[in-house]
Amino acid sequence: MADDPEEGMLSWDESVFRDEHVFEIDYVPETFKHREAQTESLTYALRPAVRGSRPLNVMVRGPPGTGKTTAIQKLFDEVGAQTSDVRTIRVNCQVNATRYSVFSRLFEGTFDYEPPSSGISFKKLFGQIAEKLVEEDKVLVVALDDVNYLFYENEASDTLYSLLRAHEEYPGAKIGVVVVSSDPALDVIDELDSRVQSVFRPEDVYFPVYDQPEIVDILEERVKRGFHDGVIGRDTLEYVAELTADSGDLRVGIDLLRRAGLNAEMRASRTVERQDVEEAYEKSKYINLARSLSGLTDTERALLEVIAHRDGEQAGDIYEAFHERTDLGYTRYSEIVNKLDQLGLIDAEYTDVDGRGRSRSLSLSYEKDAVLNRLE
Repeated sequence: MADDPEEGMLSWDESVFRDEHVFEIDYVPETFKHREAQTESLTYALRPAVRGSRPLNVMVRGPPGTGKTTAIQKLFDEVGAQTSDVRTIRVNCQVNATRYSVFSRLFEGTFDYEPPSSGISFKKLFGQIAEKLVEEDKVLVVALDDVNYLFYENEASDTLYSLLRAHEEYPGAKIGVVVVSSDPALDVIDELDSRVQSVFRPEDVYFPVYDQPEIVDILEERVKRGFHDGVIGRDTLEYVAELTADSGDLRVGIDLLRRAGLNAEMRASRTVERQDVEEAYEKSKYINLARSLSGLTDTERALLEVIAHRDGEQAGDIYEAFHERTDLGYTRYSEIVNKLDQLGLIDAEYTDVDGRGRSRSLSLSYEKDAVLNRLE
């Protein structure tokens, strides 16, 4: 047998990846394309902060995987490079879905350590953040990323109200808010209390879905940085872009490249072929499902599992099964149904039932096995 591995075959210590990190969801690309207008609007809104004034508030909207988080991270980095008088903090509301946990993150971003775990009152937590801002004469810019999760928990109005009225209680506190919603069905302003609507009149910045040529362009850049030369051919890349465009979510394409690369390595191949992409797509197409599930509580997961086993049944019947399993009442059940519906995990549709008037039927938005496998 020859010593050198066959041409086209990887030896065990080789990889198709130049830098696998390039294909991770939280990677911030060096070149950020096709979002010039949005970046300009965001820069305009934050410019007063760099001059020491309160910035304009902004509402950023657009479906998942359209560059919203990256745009904000890039901008925050830029502001940080220009001045040390602005403190920028991005809060992931999927993980921090209550006013208290949002402010715990702001405390951490202000003091570089977490608030005492014994728990301090919200008033005290808020007071310490605001006083430190005034004392250091800094402007605070808060990005509430995936703010839709605050709405699902009915915490959005309280959170925004506290941030927007801070200067009344703490004169000299300068706070700007960027809310980022990735739920196209959510009307942010409409869903807020009137007391918040009266003080929150944000600039609106919209991030549309990338079209196919833009997707090819962006993925090509990732391929250059992430794979070795010649690993993926033009046709295969076009195919990845096609699948990505179908999903409307750039993250599907980035995940697809990573998984297809791993599949090629499993075959000990130096190149990524169409079959690697096809196999990878079976997992990558569920990236949003996996992401939505990761933020659910045990109770919410339990209900989703019950619905999976009783797909399409009436809400009342599903409640019986859920109650038997969790012992929870109808009000809580109804709240969770609404949240799962808003997350796009289920469809709750009203139908007319003979002799019972209108009733909701609950069905999964994804294939049953895809949901159950990921719940396990």
